[in-house]
Amino acid sequence: MWILSEDTFDPAKQHHKETIFTIGNGYLSTRGAFEEGYPNDRRATFIHGVFDDAPIVVTELANAPDWLALHVLLDGEKFSLATGTILAYRRELDLQSGVLRREVRWQSPQGRVARLIFTRFASLADEHLLALRCEIIPEFDGQVELRAAINGQTDNEGLLHWQPLTQGQLTDGTVFLRTRTRKSRIELALAMRLLGNAAQTAFWDVENVPTVQQVYVARAGQPIVVTKFVGIATSRDTAAPLELAHRHLQATPDWESALAAQRQVWAREWERCQIVIEGDDEADLAVRFSIFQLLIAAPRRDNRVNIGAKTLSGFGYRGHAFWDTEIFMLPLFTYTAPEIARNLLDYRYFTLPAARAKARAAGYEGAWYAWESADTGEEVTPTWVPDFHDKKKLARVWTGDLAIHISADVAYAVQQFWQATGDDPWYIERGAEIVLDTAKFFASRAEWLAERGCYGYTDVIGPDEYHDHVNNNAYTNLLAQWNLRAGLETLAWLDQHAPQKAAELRRQLDLTPDRLQHWQTVAEKICVNVGANGLIEQFDGFFQLKDVNLADYEPRTKSMHEIFGIEGANEYQAIKQPDVLMLQFLLREQYSDSQIRVNYDYYTPRTDHTYGSSLGPPIQAIVACQMGDIAEAYEHFIRAARADLRDVRGNAGDGIHAASAGGVWQAVVFGFGGLRIHPDGTWAVYPRLPSHWRRLTYRFTLRGTTHTITCYPNGHYTMG
Repeated sequence: MWILSEDTFDPAKQHHKETIFTIGNGYLSTRGAFEEGYPNDRRATFIHGVFDDAPIVVTELANAPDWLALHVLLDGEKFSLATGTILAYRRELDLQSGVLRREVRWQSPQGRVARLIFTRFASLADEHLLALRCEIIPEFDGQVELRAAINGQTDNEGLLHWQPLTQGQLTDGTVFLRTRTRKSRIELALAMRLLGNAAQTAFWDVENVPTVQQVYVARAGQPIVVTKFVGIATSRDTAAPLELAHRHLQATPDWESALAAQRQVWAREWERCQIVIEGDDEADLAVRFSIFQLLIAAPRRDNRVNIGAKTLSGFGYRGHAFWDTEIFMLPLFTYTAPEIARNLLDYRYFTLPAARAKARAAGYEGAWYAWESADTGEEVTPTWVPDFHDKKKLARVWTGDLAIHISADVAYAVQQFWQATGDDPWYIERGAEIVLDTAKFFASRAEWLAERGCYGYTDVIGPDEYHDHVNNNAYTNLLAQWNLRAGLETLAWLDQHAPQKAAELRRQLDLTPDRLQHWQTVAEKICVNVGANGLIEQFDGFFQLKDVNLADYEPRTKSMHEIFGIEGANEYQAIKQPDVLMLQFLLREQYSDSQIRVNYDYYTPRTDHTYGSSLGPPIQAIVACQMGDIAEAYEHFIRAARADLRDVRGNAGDGIHAASAGGVWQAVVFGFGGLRIHPDGTWAVYPRLPSHWRRLTYRFTLRGTTHTITCYPNGHYTMG
């Protein structure tokens, strides 16, 4: 199943569909808005790294000038789905080639009928090239007029980020627009060329909207075909963006060659990461959709950017990156496209100075990564947001102040990448420093709790954000313990394999024998509340909170956070996502099945699966698979798989749930596919397929070798 499609246009679902029909190429993404526009659309193109200042949220990806703009007039009547009559409609996104196609048969208010076919793609073969084709088959004799533009009058939901510089037409007919972000001063250039056999062509020098007008003679049944190519570049790429954009435009001779290159590159892309589920078409399509959305957001030539929580597909979270990347998205790349994973981890290396500055400002040593991170790695989490119950009031956001587990999450991803790839040179040069400096932070942040005789972390927020200002969150404490031990192991490995680098980092990070001994002591004496049966308390006092039967609140359309209120949620055992199960998934080697089972049975009924975090269901599915609860695992998996395709939470219009998309891949490979990779690089497969799946095939790459695994319902598997 490769085709995501719709056969009717429903204006009520407009923003949701704009999100799921997003296209991109790892450099930028463009939402699935219509070329001709539609009232209240959220048309947007976001380019990696192009941030600009914004109130409250500090900075945000600036919505780039609209390259799609293409208006069609039939004998003077402007084509629009908001007027006239839609006689037939179909839109489809081919995930195999990254091509979006829309076909409409439309009757104008005055009765003229035409079939219009719009096809577009963002070239994966050339990240600076965008392509759009419009085919019009009139059912009347008369005139067809096209107006193709670069529209610089875009905004971020009312906030203007762009200041026009120059525009015009070059000697070869190329139309261009140069503009610049108002605060960050990033220059952007777009160059447009139109191909077609027009009876007449004119350039309209409209301020900030340079436009090419073409007029065609319309004959019933005779197609009119127009191709619009756009070259795009920023000052992040080169000192002369217009020259670069123009050069890429000139290098593209025609639609057919550009499309052929697109298909060829996408074929290679899918070759390494394709998953095939036989017996469940919905799951098969959903997994490919999830992978596609991450592939089009993945930077291939830029290691200074991260993937935001909503990829590049919407205004949600303003393009900011969270732990979502390292824990949920990165495994897909680590095990199928390690060069992309390395780019994303380089971003964390380059933002170490900001992480150190954040720790220092709070009175700690080491590196404390920002909860929300943008271009510089500085903390950009908003301090206040509108309250759930009264939008006139503001509610305090504490994650930027209290979510310290982010540093361990980054270190975990570094170690996972290194173990999976065996990329010693990168680890020596960059990865080891991240692991050591985050360990230094956790040693500095640890508090000796004399009454309990252990080290802990008070006043934190764990992954379960329904509860803030908690003490000794199990996920945080035990990931900190892991990070400290990983730091000690890393230094020992460097001493043996890269002694010069080890000596350099000892000096640079002041890793004295006393400091390292303190790391060891903190790791050995970390606080964690574990019962005799292995049940881990999520944080101090969690078991004393009011228990809650979530079934009593059904049916509902809101999260328990909204129902209880931000403060009220702290009083109940209802959780946004299961911290403890996430912990046991990441540190799988440390827990037996029986230890996981007791925690699974306790925390599962207390988790807000449907309206809580989109991050929870895929991990819940993996753990359920490990426990042998396959039917229950499938329920959680399909909830995650439908998150955007069916707009389960009603907020897909804000952008793709990227962590959920990455979690879907993990649920299939690590859950149903049963892949278990041990820290020493060895691996095993324990398939547990849903009863209606006939076969599952997936690929993964480990230390340069790609393996193809085919799993069967009887628990057997083959390697190809």
